[in-house]
Amino acid sequence: MTLGATGDGGTRTSTVTVGGEATLPFLQFEGAMPLKPAVAAEIVDIYPEDWSPALLAVWGDEARDPAAWAAKAVAAGAELLALKLRGCHPDQGDHGPAEAVAAVKAVLGAVGVPLIVYGPGVADKDNEVLVAVAEATKGERIALANCTDKNYRTIVAGALGNGHVVVGQTPIDVNLAKQLNILISDMGLSLDRVLLDPTTGALGYGIEYSYSVMERLRLAALMGDSMTQQPMICTVGEESWRQKESRSPDGVPPEWGDFATRAVIWEIATAVTLLQSGADIVVLRHPAAIDRVKQAIDELMTGAVPEALAVSSPAV
Repeated sequence: MTLGATGDGGTRTSTVTVGGEATLPFLQFEGAMPLKPAVAAEIVDIYPEDWSPALLAVWGDEARDPAAWAAKAVAAGAELLALKLRGCHPDQGDHGPAEAVAAVKAVLGAVGVPLIVYGPGVADKDNEVLVAVAEATKGERIALANCTDKNYRTIVAGALGNGHVVVGQTPIDVNLAKQLNILISDMGLSLDRVLLDPTTGALGYGIEYSYSVMERLRLAALMGDSMTQQPMICTVGEESWRQKESRSPDGVPPEWGDFATRAVIWEIATAVTLLQSGADIVVLRHPAAIDRVKQAIDELMTGAVPEALAVSSPAV
């Protein structure tokens, strides 16, 4: 799966290709893992006032301008960007297609990395703005998100007509993921233009179940099930930073430690766990998490224990 295009209508200066594994994550002694997972940074088209103060502080005034935010995120190490069109939500500005396209084009003009565009999360509004974005960015090979059982026909049509890919999102369930991929495939979109978002939890919030389902998807793929062989994407930042451990500087036990440090570690731990369950792209929010997770990926690809996770063990 390749995101971004450098020619034939694409203006990206780099692309991101993920997938191709012939083994479970990082078990390269069992099979090939030719491509390492990628790290994306989440940015928003409007100032996200409800984000944790630790996040808003680190991004500063750039978070008020998606183009400036995009440039800062790439400078922090993001290999691709995930732009959330929250301003198009009926309760958060109700921006229309023209404003959505303007935000996307501003980001594309500011950076050269590939782009994932998330709608506001309301099916009818997603259809309206994502189709306009797809048409306005023809040839850029962006990812349109999210494609669900409620709107897949419209989103897939937009991808087919304009050379894009889609993010198929389902509740955390193997059969539902397969069913959506079958529906997408039946519309004529090649499955190498589909990213699978199985919907995941954060550390301490159902991550064990998420891990189990993602592992089952990977095992099914390795056993030849073509409807589970798509690269997986996880919105780690969104899940991690909405939990109380990442949002509550006060009124918590002192054993929890420094708030800002704890919140970043929560995101890092969630990301590394999901990478080892099969995630090919993790979408993060904090620049320190981007740096540490990229380092962990490099170390895991070499077969080393990531420094951030290393523990001493007794000799046996």
